[in-house]
Amino acid sequence: MKAIVCPAYGAAELLELREVERPTAKDNELLVRVRASAVTAADTMMRSGTPYIGRLATGLRRPARQIPGTGFAGEVEAVGKAVTGFRVGDRVFGETGLNFGANAEYLCVAEDALVATLPAGISFEQAAPVCDGALTSLSFLRHIGQLQRGQRLLVIGASGSLGTAAVQLGKHFGAEVTGLCSGANRELVMSLGADRVIDYTREDFTRADLRYDIIFDTVGKSSFARCKAVLSDDGQYLSPVLGLPLFRHMLQTALAGRKKARFSATGMRPAAELRLLVEQLKALLETGALKMVIDRRYPLAQVAEAHAYVEQGHKRGNLVINIDDVGD
Repeated sequence: MKAIVCPAYGAAELLELREVERPTAKDNELLVRVRASAVTAADTMMRSGTPYIGRLATGLRRPARQIPGTGFAGEVEAVGKAVTGFRVGDRVFGETGLNFGANAEYLCVAEDALVATLPAGISFEQAAPVCDGALTSLSFLRHIGQLQRGQRLLVIGASGSLGTAAVQLGKHFGAEVTGLCSGANRELVMSLGADRVIDYTREDFTRADLRYDIIFDTVGKSSFARCKAVLSDDGQYLSPVLGLPLFRHMLQTALAGRKKARFSATGMRPAAELRLLVEQLKALLETGALKMVIDRRYPLAQVAEAHAYVEQGHKRGNLVINIDDVGD
């Protein structure tokens, strides 16, 4: 089969298309013919091997698993003899996590891992990135922040993968949603249901009179210290990007004060919990309450170009790899 291979940590140019051996499903696994996969900011960090502490999980000197990619959608090609919940021909999507392997024509995934059948009417391209931005945003807003109807939500990075999902989810749960992004992305974020949009190139949101119950910093570009003044009395600063300042503020606010800083690694939650979240997302996708924003599509051979584009920091929504289109 054809697959993208990352033989070492480093720049996107290291990624190359190769012919590799097709995997075989174990007794508890599905063999999936991948039709689409996603490229995310997390993928670029894993490829580059930064932050270095992440190499404890991905390989110290070089990637332990050299086929990158985690988000996928495709069709079940074969099932192991112990599999009971899926059949050959099922249309499925999911996330491989630290097993990677999604930027390839085939992958194997355990039945009890993060894999589910596609929602009705949803394409492979739309489904492939669901378990990145949408899943993470749902986990943060509903289960960590416990967002309630009528609360005020600020989404920092509102035009990205997590941000576009968070704006829609926030409106679905009845919050008053403000999106922070560049002026070029104002119309996109407003079209997703935001009540207002702040152009960070023109306005400093920390100097405005608005107070927020939850500030969801999807890109880790701000900090609890900077946001504290515009949090409500019991407000929360949430971010999926963990650095030393956030870690320190988490410890400090856990011990004292009503305003809190919180982090969570969604991908590290038990697969059973994540599957419950995915079922909620499936229902929202089927009703149209949640739509996946696709910025660009690339053939399999151009995964390196997709990584380079993500690293520019201007991605709108999600990037999708069309596996059927191998490219040159």
